[in-house]
Amino acid sequence: FGVIVASSGLLLMIERGILAQVRPPPLHPAAGERSRRGGDEPGAELDREVLRDIRNRTIRAVCGQRAMPRSVWELPAGQRRTVLRHLLVSDRYRFLYCYVPKVACSNWKRVLKVLGGALGSVDAKLKMDHRSDLVFLGDMRPEEISYRLQHYYKFLFVRNPLERLLSAYRNKFGEIKEYQQRYGVEIVRRYRHDGGGSAGDDVTFSEFLRYLLDEEAERMNEHWMPIYNLCQPCAVRYDFIGSYERLHADANYVLRRVQSPASVRFPERQPWYKPVTAETLQYYLCNTQRRLIKELLPKYILDFSLFAYPLPNVTAEFCRH
Repeated sequence: FGVIVASSGLLLMIERGILAQVRPPPLHPAAGERSRRGGDEPGAELDREVLRDIRNRTIRAVCGQRAMPRSVWELPAGQRRTVLRHLLVSDRYRFLYCYVPKVACSNWKRVLKVLGGALGSVDAKLKMDHRSDLVFLGDMRPEEISYRLQHYYKFLFVRNPLERLLSAYRNKFGEIKEYQQRYGVEIVRRYRHDGGGSAGDDVTFSEFLRYLLDEEAERMNEHWMPIYNLCQPCAVRYDFIGSYERLHADANYVLRRVQSPASVRFPERQPWYKPVTAETLQYYLCNTQRRLIKELLPKYILDFSLFAYPLPNVTAEFCRH
């Protein structure tokens, strides 16, 4: 109940059907792209500081509610297991990183493997093993967990919730056979008339969103589970929250902060990777039932509000343009 009360303003807007964008102070148009190339538009750093201040204030306000957890030990067992198995540990550099799928977590895992000595370079050509040569906080004893949570530098990276969902949808149902068979077949069978013959590779975005509506957030697959549930920013006091939109600038800041070797840099985006653009996201949203989006937003409302992302604008007037 504390979570709902803390986000009551945005929830009220959703209930009334107001989906016009609620924006944080605007970033300069090229700031995110330039920071990936190593440069900044004038004033971009100030924009980032303002956005961080908004996020910090919102997190303090939400997490200050009486019903919110103050530590991982106050979480129900299932929620505690989730966050502890998403916190990766570097004892050498004394930091914890909460990985969020579809927010550059594979590249961060490469960085951790390089820092740990298991990988020679972040550019090494290999298929990413998401468990080997990585240390998870959940595999440690309670006293070891508490010590690291208290004394290590803690960070995570976030992304626009709907952009992250679209990225997961396009990747998992457009490219990964395991997900098509495990989830796609069931989604089509459940939400499409006479969909029993599907191989799971033709799931529509609307069917995917309907599936998310019927899923409990705490039981979701990690690729579409809300970031709040994955990383529990009230129970874990993160020292830094980076953004996918300013990925390289924020990643380089973290690497400097943990005093990693100057030779270790955050990997460049792979040339084959097809990012979700604002135009792509708007196309999908404008071709999805407005009611479906409105019903889904409360499930991700804390990701929108805590991390200062705008609600999507899917008004008929906006979509016509």
